[in-house]
Amino acid sequence: MTKVLIDCDPGHDDATAILYAAHHLDLVGITTVYGNQSVEKTTRNALSLTALLGIDVPVARGCEQPLLRPFRHGGDVHGKTGIDGAELPAPRQDVVDSHAVDFIIETARRYRDELVLCPIGPFTNVALAMRKEPRLAGWLRGISCMGGTTQVGNTTPVAEFNIWSDPEAADIVFRCGAPLWMVGLNVTRQVGITTHDIERLEAGGLVARTYGGLFGFFRQRLSEIHGLSTASLHDPCALVPFIAPELITYANCPVEIELGDGLTRGMTVCDFRNLTTAKLENIRARATTNCQVAISVDGRALVDHIMEAIVGWGDAGGAIGA
Repeated sequence: MTKVLIDCDPGHDDATAILYAAHHLDLVGITTVYGNQSVEKTTRNALSLTALLGIDVPVARGCEQPLLRPFRHGGDVHGKTGIDGAELPAPRQDVVDSHAVDFIIETARRYRDELVLCPIGPFTNVALAMRKEPRLAGWLRGISCMGGTTQVGNTTPVAEFNIWSDPEAADIVFRCGAPLWMVGLNVTRQVGITTHDIERLEAGGLVARTYGGLFGFFRQRLSEIHGLSTASLHDPCALVPFIAPELITYANCPVEIELGDGLTRGMTVCDFRNLTTAKLENIRARATTNCQVAISVDGRALVDHIMEAIVGWGDAGGAIGA
């Protein structure tokens, strides 16, 4: 079974990714970062989710600021707690003694060549871990992230929130040399919880009803801000290559992060050009291929797959039949 460490900022879709990973994979750790709210709130949310789900997974608190720029949280979308819409239980465990940066390094060393690292929030923890331990990228089986887009952004016209929050950190990760999968808004917005799905969850047990409340709030905010009709399940999509790889199609290409100060800051520049090796004076050469970029998804099938994991989760803790 694939071992996975989720680096996250819970977050409605982060909450779904944690359940989805715990259901199908060997979730060996959760690290937290600022993003959808302050790191204090995202860490409490992660601890509350482990209590709700009844899972014994170590949680390490991470960075509270980007590498260079001031932090701007995503409370406009995710609410004052970072995960509004349902009351989560009080945490039943505390964070581990290690900072998230050290926990990532320690876990990758322990599970060398086995661990998949899944950043589904800003990339600051992962970038600092790579700076602190240059061998880290070589220890990983791969990095599968939710971030970026090949089309329209959500924070700016071309930039997605996780990358835009700390482009310099994302640049370090995308240049690290580890096998890399990127699933962006161009795909994740096709994976959406409908009002019918929410009604189904609200008719279920405690865990299902809790997620139904979370999705109800999230869907409403996405409707008000972006005009969407569903609650986008962005973050669990990063786990799909190791759970149901047939549901997302990827293209191998170079991806570079725009670090400038203008309108395109945080843009994920995906080079899908099919250039020859000829050197041309006025055409920029294609960079080295570094990423499997998600380009299409069977959205309804993936939502159904995720719904099965949520509905099938036992209220006493643990997935039924997992």
